[in-house]
Amino acid sequence: MMQVRSLSNPLRIPDLRRRLLFTAFMLVLYRLGAHLPVPGVDVRALQQLFQQQGGLLSFYDLFVGGALSNFALFALGVFPYITASIIFSLLNVVFPRLKEMATEEGEAGRRKIGQYTRYLTVVLAILQGIGQMYLIRSQNAIPDARPLMLGTIVITLVAGTMLLTWMGEIMTEYGVGNGVSLIIFGGIVARLPDQIGRTIVLLRAGELGPFPFLLDIAIVLASIVTVVGVTQATRKIPVQYAKRVVGRRVYGGQSTHLPMKLIQAGVIPIIFAISVLQFPQTIAQFGQWPWLRQFATLILPGSSYLGDALYFALIIVFTYFYTAVSFDPNDVANNIKKYGGFIPGIRPGRPTSEYLTRVTERLTFVGALVLGLIAVLPTLFRGPAALGGGTITFYLAGTSLLIVVGVALETMKQIEAYVLMRHYEGFMR
Repeated sequence: MMQVRSLSNPLRIPDLRRRLLFTAFMLVLYRLGAHLPVPGVDVRALQQLFQQQGGLLSFYDLFVGGALSNFALFALGVFPYITASIIFSLLNVVFPRLKEMATEEGEAGRRKIGQYTRYLTVVLAILQGIGQMYLIRSQNAIPDARPLMLGTIVITLVAGTMLLTWMGEIMTEYGVGNGVSLIIFGGIVARLPDQIGRTIVLLRAGELGPFPFLLDIAIVLASIVTVVGVTQATRKIPVQYAKRVVGRRVYGGQSTHLPMKLIQAGVIPIIFAISVLQFPQTIAQFGQWPWLRQFATLILPGSSYLGDALYFALIIVFTYFYTAVSFDPNDVANNIKKYGGFIPGIRPGRPTSEYLTRVTERLTFVGALVLGLIAVLPTLFRGPAALGGGTITFYLAGTSLLIVVGVALETMKQIEAYVLMRHYEGFMR
């Protein structure tokens, strides 16, 4: 009874209820757009292309919720926006002016950078849309190949990406959770019932043996437990605040702690790594270069050991990069010193900053390794599992599992914060 009351707490808050309904409505619109076909495309011919190049296209189709296999309005997904965000994050390191714009100018500066990011998103979406258009045209999937029709296809794809980007931004502002992450989350989860149904059909037909099925389920369950444990893992650094006398009152004198998560970047490194590995595919679609297409397929996770190694390395790099961008030990040390605090055994100021830097580097190293292993190991186990008989279609493991569980946990934490702000008992137990 108490558990039911805890779960109903979010619905008892009018503002949170509106946010939850708004987020659900946006996800429904996203799924609708993933089934609205782009005009002038022969979907049957496109299905033949997926059978020929299933490894390359199916991997991308997983993260756009099946919109690519239908060549729907949202076939490009939000990956042009993610790529543009990566580029501007790198430019913040190269050009200090951009970093000052984001930090010193406050909301106005962040809005400018967001506007520049959207401009770059349009350019990348045009390039990727043209590449996909040429790819399906080479397979005779466009019956009417006149320039006007080709231009209409590209414009429709770009418009779909920009609409999806806008939906992600307003979901972040007026909904619950990170909008862009929730869109990718929704695309993966939407295909889960179909994958479970295919697995059941294979089991009944005897084409899938019980050993690979049970091994796959065990991998999924172990990955979920590991992802939850790693995501929730936090190191608490003790902080002591000295007493201050202001008038007749005494302030401070408290002992608290500074929570430092093992993986501060969340699932962002996973999404960034996928976006980078898919970029060669966009370039390969512009011309008839078999070697480039073969290379684009080779570097995908699960397609080869090279792809798994690159994926693992990129996850580590982006984990370090995003942690360095999002957490500044100097600012934290200055804030602790400003309010009269100190870490026991560590002098305030620069020694505190150096100590926090060392702790962050160690936590990031362990977190990046664990994140990379969770993403790569399930793909390595697929080969031995498949030897037991049949093909495993239950795909919720590794990369997709990390995104689903990570986004779900972050969204639940935000809902929990809203509930606690209204003095209700939380629902996460």
